[in-house]
Amino acid sequence: MIAIKNIITPSINLLSRTNSVTNGCFFRGIAQKVDIDKLVKNNKVVLFMKGVPEEPRCGFSNAVVQILRMHNVKYDAHDVLKDDSIRNGVKEYSNWPTIPQVFINGEFVGGCDIMLQMHQSGDLIKELEKAGIKSALLDESTPEDKK
Repeated sequence: MIAIKNIITPSINLLSRTNSVTNGCFFRGIAQKVDIDKLVKNNKVVLFMKGVPEEPRCGFSNAVVQILRMHNVKYDAHDVLKDDSIRNGVKEYSNWPTIPQVFINGEFVGGCDIMLQMHQSGDLIKELEKAGIKSALLDESTPEDKK
């Protein structure tokens, strides 16, 4: 009877669980699974975070959101607190134990510490350029830069 209940129970709309353009989810067998690979490759930049960009629920997630905002990067965000299959799936997928996690062009870049380090060193601008994204920080040149 449990197997039948799992089959006929309506699925939860995963769009409400993520802040993504498309949900990129599908079902394997009876159990609901999230295809992390699809989510990661759905957009050039993908963030798995606690909360949503408008309301991060952890300081590390907030820091990554602020870094991406400074660079004016468009990205898909997925709230791992609303779906354990995403939370555990992305950790297994990247082989990285913590959240947030950032993927650029389908490749795992890192979490908060790595993003902050890349932002401070300028490496994030280079990584974004490889993905065809121009950082807004390149537009902010000072008068000294023009000399």
